[in-house]
Amino acid sequence: MNILALLKSRFAPALKSRVTDPASLLEMIRVAQDAKFGDYQANFAMSLGKTLGKSPRDVATEIAGETQLDDLCLPFDVAGPGFINLKLRDDWLAAQLQAATTDDRLGIEKTTKPRTFVIDYSSPNVAKPMHVGHIRSTVIGDALYRTLQFLGHKTISDNHLGDWGTQFGMIIYGWKHFADAAAFTARPVPELSRLYRLVSKLVEYRESLAALPTVQQKLTQRQAEIKTLQSQPAAADKAAAKKAAQQLAQAQNQAKSLQEEIDSLQTKIAAVEGDPQLAKTAAAHSDIDQRVLAETAKLHAGDAENLKLWHDFLPHCRDEIQRVYKRLNVTFDHELGESFYHDRLAPVVEDFVARGLAKDSQGAMCVFLPGFEAPMIIRKKDGAFLYSTTDLATIQYRRETWQPDAILYVVDHRQSDHFEKLFAAAKLWGCENIQLAHVKFGTVLGEDGRPYKTRSGDTVGLEGLLDEAVSKANEVVKSIDDANPTGPQFSAEQRQNIAETVGIGALKYADLSQNRESDYTFSYEKMLAMNGNTATYMQYSYARVRSIFRKAETTPAAVLAAGGKIVLSHPAERALGIQLLRLAEALATVEAEFRPHYLTTYLFDLAKSYSTFFENCPVLKAETTELKNSRLLLCDLTARTISLGLSLLGIGVVEQM
Repeated sequence: MNILALLKSRFAPALKSRVTDPASLLEMIRVAQDAKFGDYQANFAMSLGKTLGKSPRDVATEIAGETQLDDLCLPFDVAGPGFINLKLRDDWLAAQLQAATTDDRLGIEKTTKPRTFVIDYSSPNVAKPMHVGHIRSTVIGDALYRTLQFLGHKTISDNHLGDWGTQFGMIIYGWKHFADAAAFTARPVPELSRLYRLVSKLVEYRESLAALPTVQQKLTQRQAEIKTLQSQPAAADKAAAKKAAQQLAQAQNQAKSLQEEIDSLQTKIAAVEGDPQLAKTAAAHSDIDQRVLAETAKLHAGDAENLKLWHDFLPHCRDEIQRVYKRLNVTFDHELGESFYHDRLAPVVEDFVARGLAKDSQGAMCVFLPGFEAPMIIRKKDGAFLYSTTDLATIQYRRETWQPDAILYVVDHRQSDHFEKLFAAAKLWGCENIQLAHVKFGTVLGEDGRPYKTRSGDTVGLEGLLDEAVSKANEVVKSIDDANPTGPQFSAEQRQNIAETVGIGALKYADLSQNRESDYTFSYEKMLAMNGNTATYMQYSYARVRSIFRKAETTPAAVLAAGGKIVLSHPAERALGIQLLRLAEALATVEAEFRPHYLTTYLFDLAKSYSTFFENCPVLKAETTELKNSRLLLCDLTARTISLGLSLLGIGVVEQM
């Protein structure tokens, strides 16, 4: 039951009789900000009064009087300039809660307008170890997949693996020149990772050497520009002075960015030249950047040797990432990597040319898009294809195979420009009726406010992140268990199993509880806190509720079989009951905006409502058996709602903690 949607449907007829499209007015029906005004509030009368030329209070009174509300609300109240305050009937609330006690879906109805969603998320380069940067895409995409599927939509998850790009050219080059065959036989993935890191560092060194003079020249130009701007006499009028200040600030910011880029390039150069063995290797492979590209081109052209190596390496790489996905409890319906689309790339370019959507520009084939200064290149001058070409081929395949209503790309915000161009090109190509959405997200930061790295400056590996989260969760579980008044309850093995659920749940929830477009600071201490908006707090709340039934030596089914009925005799019971029934509203907002943090916010509010209820409403020591059974049923609904909400986020619960 979505109460907000129900109220909107009740008000819609009266609004439709006054305006052509009442959608914006219906959005002004919201949860009341203060409970003293009621449970919900309709604030459309002020806007509508201006349109109709009437007093807002009169409009509010007329519309509320025409709307059928008696069966679910107490008599309405018009406050202030025209706010319609609505308070739900206790008997109606109790009836909805009672129905939820025997409903596996807790009263959440499936959509009457199902859509087909293809969700593209995680998408690691399989030749590289998964790192902290993959956590956001993976858990946000998985949460959206689970939620949309639960709401009744057809959902298709597709892990668009990077299994065909330059990273394999690096590994192939590394294998041919630096491989340790015995190490590969013993532990294939660590050896392939070593080769990738070595070649990548050498390629970055060559590229940094080539780029440094150009960037230094740009900095010199900017510094000269800054001196010129600073030496100019002060402008006479405010507008000119403001413009001059803006120009100076822009030049100074550009100079700062260029200096940071120079520092980064010099760090990469020093990392090689400061290591005698590495410097010697770099000198012996002075054209490594070009030779890596050549190895990649040979692979793409079907070279027998490189293709065999790719087939040899790929299963080991994929086994590695599958082990991480298993720990995260993430699965995919499809894992179609870049290699799957290789044969489709040339036909895509040919189709764009045939339709007049792409044309030659200095030897490259480009799509010139309205509103964009730079074109989208779909074939380079040397004949190589790009990510944009692969992404267009992917859209074409998904349209032909799954006929989606929407394709969601859960990819970080730095790819915004790419997706804006991709979507614009796809629409020119005939994809006007498909919703293409970039579900972008911010960066995971360290305590220093920079992207989260190890002390040595390397990107943090995802598996190591999971290990550390579980280890710290084990400490939390141990401290709780050791503090038990009757002594520890769990064996070391049981503690470890609980810690795996708690630790990985904490990692996921910490990410999902953020507005996805915001950066957030990574902290094990905060994510494993026993209070606040954390998975640990939610899991502990669930376990605490379940312990009540063990103490009562009964089950929810037994309470219902004994004729248990929900009654709302205390304000805290009523507040908990309303919060339980607002799950559907939270899920509707997640669906509308593709933002899982609305669900975590809901769960946290529910846990707080339950805590207030528990403090004010004795359960096992209730005054009567009827009241005890009612409160036990509210406890059960709370536990089931927490469990369902966490499951939609890909997070498990534990019966004891």
